[in-house]
Amino acid sequence: MTAAGKRAKAPALEVSGDLEPMLTRLKLTAIRDQLDTLLDQAGRAELNLREALSMLCAAEVARKDERRIQMGMSIAKFPCVRTLEGFEYEAQPSVDPKQIRELATSRWIGNGDSVLLLGPPGVGKTQLAVALGREAIVRGYSTLFVPATGLVTQLARAHAEGRLEEKLVHFTKPKLLVVDELGYLPFEVNAAHLFFQLVSRRYERGSMLVTSNRSVAEWGAVFGDAVVATAILDRLLHHSHVITIRGDSYRLRSKRRAGLVYQASAKDAVTTD
Repeated sequence: MTAAGKRAKAPALEVSGDLEPMLTRLKLTAIRDQLDTLLDQAGRAELNLREALSMLCAAEVARKDERRIQMGMSIAKFPCVRTLEGFEYEAQPSVDPKQIRELATSRWIGNGDSVLLLGPPGVGKTQLAVALGREAIVRGYSTLFVPATGLVTQLARAHAEGRLEEKLVHFTKPKLLVVDELGYLPFEVNAAHLFFQLVSRRYERGSMLVTSNRSVAEWGAVFGDAVVATAILDRLLHHSHVITIRGDSYRLRSKRRAGLVYQASAKDAVTTD
């Protein structure tokens, strides 16, 4: 027998009129669930076979993308739903809409860059962080949101329990890690060293987005160690986009308009940062 004759013959295709079991087996659930509707649409549009198949595949891809995004949003643990469309640029003129639109493409995540959003409380840092995190998920990047205090607490607990490596892997795995409100509470020295280990793990491998009410010049006080702060900033700023927001708090603006909160004049304004 020739080599060709020894080859196993492919089983003959069997034509079946029952598509649903086959679509289920192939996990083409969107096509299965919408089959009659999709076929009617194809018939009314007088699509040829190739065009109809393309339409069916588009429906399946859309369903899978929707589920992927829903799962990504759930895993990210965002504290709220915020979008870039809802950001009030006119209220924060120091924010460049063009720069935000560029960040929304998530190219910086693909490059392993970092983003720092700096500014006083209430100017929209967390809103932008959540919105950019959501855009990252839509574009296929795994994302995790965590408050800075919660992050260091988890790292410190894991270190005390001998599980630090496991926790570092947990926070290193997402393509984008969003750390919110860095600087509202000072770090203990040990916590600062743990945070440095995390930043080192992610350096040029995964992106970080950090919001802080402190300028980078004040991070030595935040971490309680100027040397550690310098080492952290050296890695975060190497490939970075820094946005400093200067403006009034969203939360206090309406109260000021109502006369419930005193608006300090330039003469008696006090800097608290």
